[in-house]
Amino acid sequence: MSLADARAICPDLATRPADLAHEAAALAALRRWASRYAPMVATDGEDGLMADISGVPHLFGGEADLRDDLHARLERAGLHAASAIAGTRGAAHALARHGGGIVPDGKLAEGIGHLPVTALRVDHDTAEALARVGLNRIADLAHLPRAPLSRRFGPGLVLRLDQALGAQSEPVAAEPDAPHFGVRMTLPDPIGLQSDVMAGLERLLERLCAKLVATHMGARRVRLELRRVDRGTAQVEIGLARPMRDPTRIAALFAKGVDEVDSGFGIDALRLTAPVVEPLAPEQIGGPTIRHEDALADLLSSLGNRIGFDRVLRLLPAQSLIPERSHILAPAAYSSPEPPPRRAGVPRPITLFPPEPVTAAAGTPPASFRWRRMRFTTLRATGPERITPEWWFDDPAWRTGLRDYWRIETQEGPRLWLFSTPQADSAQNWYVQGEFA
Repeated sequence: MSLADARAICPDLATRPADLAHEAAALAALRRWASRYAPMVATDGEDGLMADISGVPHLFGGEADLRDDLHARLERAGLHAASAIAGTRGAAHALARHGGGIVPDGKLAEGIGHLPVTALRVDHDTAEALARVGLNRIADLAHLPRAPLSRRFGPGLVLRLDQALGAQSEPVAAEPDAPHFGVRMTLPDPIGLQSDVMAGLERLLERLCAKLVATHMGARRVRLELRRVDRGTAQVEIGLARPMRDPTRIAALFAKGVDEVDSGFGIDALRLTAPVVEPLAPEQIGGPTIRHEDALADLLSSLGNRIGFDRVLRLLPAQSLIPERSHILAPAAYSSPEPPPRRAGVPRPITLFPPEPVTAAAGTPPASFRWRRMRFTTLRATGPERITPEWWFDDPAWRTGLRDYWRIETQEGPRLWLFSTPQADSAQNWYVQGEFA
């Protein structure tokens, strides 16, 4: 039921938001744990697991003992679960969600016949249509001809019914485990020189990048863990501005961090992992020249590891006619460059800055004015370009209303972008906001 209806019945109901990501991770961990009971374990919806235990129960003393062992271990871990054992996947799914139990071999129809038709994994509309004609239980459907059922309620109902009763096969296909991007090396003798550590790192990078190539992935973060002979550990971690799997370019980013590692009495083991990866299509690497995008990525990676990736920014165009909002700042490592949009009309200056007042300005446009302690004489003026503030934003800088922008070429050389606020009553209503190349 909805939360509002539940609170009407139970005002003291305690609720908290669902964390779907953590729940999925917990279910995946539980699936790996459940492999002690079956070689094939698959997820069953968002809250269940399905295991093919064929040939396994005798190792635990029978199906009942296997189920008891499962529940005992889950209870010790603080988990409460309902389970069922049946000859088909559909029957086990239905029974596990309606009390649980064990269905003996050859008695599928009797074991799940008392369950409602919703246990067959049919949609809500089909279940309501079955209820209107008095077919409420699985036993009511088991002996009916399949052709009329399919014509009236669709082939999906017949398929689910036959899967639950064993007339249609439905194998348990376990999802493959996510690849683990990690390699390690144990050394026969301790090492301590930077050159030796870098040599071991290069060998590990070749193996790690081979795994990345096989799965069409690229690393965005690589972590090197060094174990000392005194059981202490040191760690060097780097980030990458774009997905990468080139061992040579990645190794160069580790040089500074490895040089700062305290090796103590020596390092006897190295472990290299890629905790953050992203899809990366096959590409040609290791050519005679470095591509422009690769050189830029190396520069961003080097700067990001020194000062932080959130501090290396790039300008991206924004859909706004307001000069201050015509671009946005975004971390270069987490965004892609975009070409500026095509604009028709008056060109904009190459350099923008917050409006700075000018003094001793008379006329429209001013024949002369002072800005940044310098005096300028207008040689040529183009304009005005009127810009209206975006009324849906409350921007204090634009509360003065309209602005008339002028392109001013001065006798002293600079070409400036001036604007005035014609509706302002004060004498100070001229400002400089940009400079042309």
